[in-house]
Amino acid sequence: MADWPVKSLQNKTLLQHANIPYMDMLARMGKNGLLATVPDGFHPGSEVANMSVLGYNLPKVYEGRGPLEAASIGVDLKPGEMGMRCNIICIQGDNIKNHSAGHISSEEAEELIRFLDEKLGNDQVKFYPGVSYRHLLVIKDGNKNLDCTPPHDVPLKPFRPLMVKAQEPAAEETSQLINDLILKSQELLKDHPVNLKRIAEGKDPANSIWPWSPGYRPQMEPLSETYPQIKSGSVISAVDLINGIGYYAGLRRIDVEGATGLYDTNYENKVAAALEALKTDDFVYLHIEASDEAGHEGDVNLKLKTIENLDSRAVGPIYEAVKNWDEPVAIAVLPDHPTPCELRTHTNEPIPFLIWYPGIEADAVQVYDEEAAKDGEYGVLKEDEFMKTFMRQGTAAKFHSDKY
Repeated sequence: MADWPVKSLQNKTLLQHANIPYMDMLARMGKNGLLATVPDGFHPGSEVANMSVLGYNLPKVYEGRGPLEAASIGVDLKPGEMGMRCNIICIQGDNIKNHSAGHISSEEAEELIRFLDEKLGNDQVKFYPGVSYRHLLVIKDGNKNLDCTPPHDVPLKPFRPLMVKAQEPAAEETSQLINDLILKSQELLKDHPVNLKRIAEGKDPANSIWPWSPGYRPQMEPLSETYPQIKSGSVISAVDLINGIGYYAGLRRIDVEGATGLYDTNYENKVAAALEALKTDDFVYLHIEASDEAGHEGDVNLKLKTIENLDSRAVGPIYEAVKNWDEPVAIAVLPDHPTPCELRTHTNEPIPFLIWYPGIEADAVQVYDEEAAKDGEYGVLKEDEFMKTFMRQGTAAKFHSDKY
């Protein structure tokens, strides 16, 4: 939900313009700061940013999105197997129209992915369906030293110059294999009944795959081994990537009916699941994707709506429910990275965060946004500093409760 100043909003950011009384209240009652979620040398992807939020050392454990997607959908990567995020996208002419095939439904996409696996899969190549436009490609003995372009970074750009390139001679065979799969998928998908129906309905066809972010099984330790405060935890998200991170972090996955990853996601069911989980778990990672997707669409009004929904339908109800619990709950609110509507992709600027718990001594910040957070008491945190700070606040909340 972090963004840049928008001219049509009197050069305010969306957080500055939005009506977010609960986030502003928590910022006013709590402490604030900025968090650099993208380490030097890393692309500002959601996998990088969310792993960073959770305190993981990216240079040590990062293996790309593919292995995280694999974990989420139950694919156990074996030694020598390379996993890649495999978007199903819309190509118009020679250009990438969008990264999501018009936010294709999971049911339509699954039919297409299983069709591609039947036609292109073999002992070396395997396609697995995921959610909406997000799927998985596994290549046995694949070389991950590849230059791949995330499709959400290049809307309306010609696709051919952006195809996979080898970063070393040993990866040339893998890059050629993937590019061949891309071109063959376009031939196979253009006349598929699912796409013919979508075109007839005025929707974008899902007429190409776009594999990217390759890697092998990551060596991530469960959060409980680093933070003794987390004896048990859970993750709630509509996005396979986040659920994959949760899997390796040792978090219990909670599936929520109606969770879409878009503006129409079921906030109420997500909140109910989070509150129920907090009765037994020490830590809940509640992830809502809607503002990111609106940013990728470049839709300022839709993004404003998602931010205000987050405040009124998620942050507010959670705060109202837990504020008087006998066992105190510490709340942190933060995006993982900015997705400016103007740019329609991710950037690596530090993001604003707030932390509140009953009894915390507030800093001077009065509202929640990118500028106000600069004056927060926490300053600018990086690497595992946010997670360590949040764990300390949780312990302080428990101490405050026991004392009073």
